[in-house]
Amino acid sequence: MSKNQDESRASTTSDENKSSKKNNFIVNEIINFREQSPNTQIHTRFPPEPNGYLHLGHAKSICLNFGIAEQFDGLCNLRFDDTNPSKEDIEYVNAIREDVKWLGGKWDDREYYASNYFEQLFNYAVKLIKLGRAYVDDLSADEIRAARGTLTKPGKESSCRNRSIEENLELFQRMRAGEFPDGAKVLRAKIDMAAPNIVMRDPTLYRIRHAEHQRTGNTWCIYHMYDFAHCISDSIEGITHSLCTLEFVNNKELYDWILDTLGLYHPQQIEFARLNITYTILSKRKLIKLVKEGHVKGWDDPRMPTLSGLRRRGVPPEALHDFCERIGIARANSTVEFSLLEFCIREYLNKNAPRYMAVLHPIKVIIENYDPEKVEYLDIPLYPDTENQQTRKVPFRRELWIEQDDFRENPPKKYHRLSVGAEVRLRFAYIIKCTNAIYDANGVLTELRCEYDPLSTGGNPADGRKIKGTIHWVAAQDAIEAKIRLYEHLFNVPNPDEMLTDENLASCLNPNSLQEVTGLIEPALAKLANHSSVQFERLGYFSKDPDSREGQPVFNRTVTLRDSWKQ
Repeated sequence: MSKNQDESRASTTSDENKSSKKNNFIVNEIINFREQSPNTQIHTRFPPEPNGYLHLGHAKSICLNFGIAEQFDGLCNLRFDDTNPSKEDIEYVNAIREDVKWLGGKWDDREYYASNYFEQLFNYAVKLIKLGRAYVDDLSADEIRAARGTLTKPGKESSCRNRSIEENLELFQRMRAGEFPDGAKVLRAKIDMAAPNIVMRDPTLYRIRHAEHQRTGNTWCIYHMYDFAHCISDSIEGITHSLCTLEFVNNKELYDWILDTLGLYHPQQIEFARLNITYTILSKRKLIKLVKEGHVKGWDDPRMPTLSGLRRRGVPPEALHDFCERIGIARANSTVEFSLLEFCIREYLNKNAPRYMAVLHPIKVIIENYDPEKVEYLDIPLYPDTENQQTRKVPFRRELWIEQDDFRENPPKKYHRLSVGAEVRLRFAYIIKCTNAIYDANGVLTELRCEYDPLSTGGNPADGRKIKGTIHWVAAQDAIEAKIRLYEHLFNVPNPDEMLTDENLASCLNPNSLQEVTGLIEPALAKLANHSSVQFERLGYFSKDPDSREGQPVFNRTVTLRDSWKQ
């Protein structure tokens, strides 16, 4: 797709989403709520499970929940759904905090955990038993699943369903006391095994897990299911609007049943479409598999769709906010092109990233009529063609490095870079003309001999000659070696989340998703702080990686460069 097509499509998408944002169905629901309850403060929550790192899909939820709270002068809680100790870790808790802060989420002192409510949740489960609306079942998870029935066939009641309230209370207390092994018993809601909604066919509320919890240690050996904890936690915290993705539509009936049966305050649950994006997987289970099997270099690998991976790659949080705003909030699932995310990244970095020069595949240029002892320190703008007048000093010498692709021995038509006898303009420096190409005994090009026009300093020839080609360069004597990591899509199929299984996951990985080259950069780049975003002129946007060491800088390519500076 051309630059103009890319920009035109994104512009159209932007206009459509700005319009749809005004009519966002969630915003309209809240406006109606405010009209009916003008004195009630809007209160949302972001409730991640600490069993992995956050990804692009969570970014949409973060922007929505914290954004709604900000838009309506309300509050948003950060709540960790820590109900499965066997899969959770404090590492994930810390990573989630960092990611939410990076995206601008502010929860002040409202950091909560489902584990804060373990005793309350247990007491509510006891209340359901006393109401005759819950029972202890001896069936295994597989047996419960098999007896649940189908969309056209009702489920089969468990033989334990009609236990007395007294027996259920005793068994549930013994479950808590640790008298039974994992999987021996569960607590189920007593609803309707013939319910049209399969979720309502006596769902499991508690299961036994003899595992140490990262916050409560070994105090508990029974843990509630998400559906039981989530609605009650919302109620306890006074959440007004529980914003969930579409996979919770069928669970909404259970959300309502639990709160109504217990007589608790009832937040409003609203579902919206989750994020699907091409060439990307957002299944946490599959992302964990990529990490554990070593297909990537950890959760923050810049090829991963995790927020920590995107941050390390150099994606600015502002670009993610822009992306989430452009895709909008809808009721129906759809798939977004990855190119839209790249466009949002370019849009932000094009306005905010300073320009520098680097050469990734170098070939030496010797300017034969330039004084070998001379060095000029050129004042070159960091933000060309903008009102920002900041500059940096760039050394210019007789020997330079340029890109191998900027020379052709037999140039094709409309090739406006170097060939023997051709002229180009060196970016912000002189016009040079190639006079000779030097090859070694094996026929490999080793260097180019050139002459420069002394009157063309600053990139503007004094004699008014128009030169079509402009190339970047780095002074050879001052150039610093840097490791440059070039990234492509991690997967070579457009819809991996739908197509991949545990068995074929590895076979669909793109073997060229990471390429490392040793490039040569101008000196100022080595002094930048880690995570600094820059544009390498004509090459793309890059970010300095935390792996960088003194004298050994490392840069990650954030996104390729489709727009170009004026020539």
